[in-house]
Amino acid sequence: MSLFARRRSAPWPSPSAHDTATAPIVPEAGTPFSLRDEHLPSRVPSLHFTIEINGRWNLDDGSPLRHHAPDSLARNHLREHAARILRRHTVLAIPAARDAVNTVIARPLAPEPGLTVHGMACLTVSDADQALAQEHLRRARQGDLDREETRRRIDFLRAVLSDPDQRTAWWIDQYPERLAELKHVQEAVQGLAPPRDSVRDTVEDEVARFVDRLLAEMRTPQQREVFLRALAQTLRALGSTDLQNAATRWLPSPHPEPG
Repeated sequence: MSLFARRRSAPWPSPSAHDTATAPIVPEAGTPFSLRDEHLPSRVPSLHFTIEINGRWNLDDGSPLRHHAPDSLARNHLREHAARILRRHTVLAIPAARDAVNTVIARPLAPEPGLTVHGMACLTVSDADQALAQEHLRRARQGDLDREETRRRIDFLRAVLSDPDQRTAWWIDQYPERLAELKHVQEAVQGLAPPRDSVRDTVEDEVARFVDRLLAEMRTPQQREVFLRALAQTLRALGSTDLQNAATRWLPSPHPEPG
């Protein structure tokens, strides 16, 4: 008896009744072949799966095969299918990648008329690639956090600098020794729009901004009265009775005629 343990592949889990009922029917007859220690790129091209495929190929009766090497064609066909699928998966999710590959290659496939192939795949990942994948994921998450923090700071500055009152108070709080520069800041940010709420509809956001600017332009009671009378007439023409009544209530009471 050898003193060294023999290298064995990981045992396949026994299928459940549901898996057996829904699994594709794979023909048992055919010529067996295998692919060993194939390195195929994952979603991150520099990180690879190590894949082993045990398959079979069949020559269909009555259909002449034009390819001179059916076994080579079968290997290439299953390898290409597996490589195409694995490019969408990460090496940190081996079970999901294996299931995705087997969902495709376990069914009978026909690379050429007269030839049918199918197979089952087993995936492994080297310790080095798995460590690199963990580092790649950590950096990607940190980058997402950094970009989110930058976006949050920009939105905050836009909200403050686009509002005259907040802008003045913020500048006095942040730079009390540079009050003389406030005028230049106000000139530089003219026309700066506040941050847009992604939840709100774009048209709704534009209308709200228009109304804000409109209200800012009505500086005197006479201007407000002219606007409200014109608005009430427009709402009456549109048939919006409730809005018309609300606008009319905001109008100042008519002064009594002098007797």
